[in-house]
Amino acid sequence: MRIFVIIFITAVQIISPSPRLQAQDIIDVGKFSAAEPGEKLPEGWHPLIFKNLTSYTRYSLVKDGDTVVVKAVSEASASGLIRKIRIDPQKYPIIQWRWKVMNVCKNSDVTQKDGNDYPARIYITFEHDPGKIGFFDKIKYYLAKQIYGEYPPICAINYIWESKAPIGTIAPDPYTERNKMIVVESGEKALDTWITEERNILADFVAAFGETPPMISGIGIMTDSDNTKESDTAFYGDILLKQK
Repeated sequence: MRIFVIIFITAVQIISPSPRLQAQDIIDVGKFSAAEPGEKLPEGWHPLIFKNLTSYTRYSLVKDGDTVVVKAVSEASASGLIRKIRIDPQKYPIIQWRWKVMNVCKNSDVTQKDGNDYPARIYITFEHDPGKIGFFDKIKYYLAKQIYGEYPPICAINYIWESKAPIGTIAPDPYTERNKMIVVESGEKALDTWITEERNILADFVAAFGETPPMISGIGIMTDSDNTKESDTAFYGDILLKQK
């Protein structure tokens, strides 16, 4: 999926104003377990719909065991859910989440556009910083602000469940260098199993981009299979940010 298109064109249109956050050790970004099954969307989260697509991933709040989670079903489709939230990654560098994947995209390939599908991903967008882009990109961002009322994010990290690439792989999104794919899980060994993940956003951003990150501007989830024309099912549990 063309993540740069997501960030540059769409995200600013569909997400609500950033919440004001008080100082605390943990920030509940996605408290899905506090929702009720059958509700349309988790609180604070909004659909992320892509231009030129007619088939979208279906997201719903369901009960898995005793816990409410987000279920995502993709059938040769793509869309996501996103929450706009302004966070300093220097203060809250740790992201933790739970996910469960029922199958992988057999034809996914982190290096190819036609293989850019994953059964599950957590992605983090970062705030526009004019000091980090060149002259022509500044023009593009300026024009985007005139159209949508605010600057779109400057880049993103995608934590993905890949089918073949080794865990720990960091690769550029095949559509744009501004987004980096980080393989957190790979293959079929842990299918149909809840896994708790924890990543250091600050360290991952430095490893991916070679510099310190600007402010976080949003966090999203996505299950997609529009490029490979396959089908995926995944579940997402609570997402939180923590101090060191």
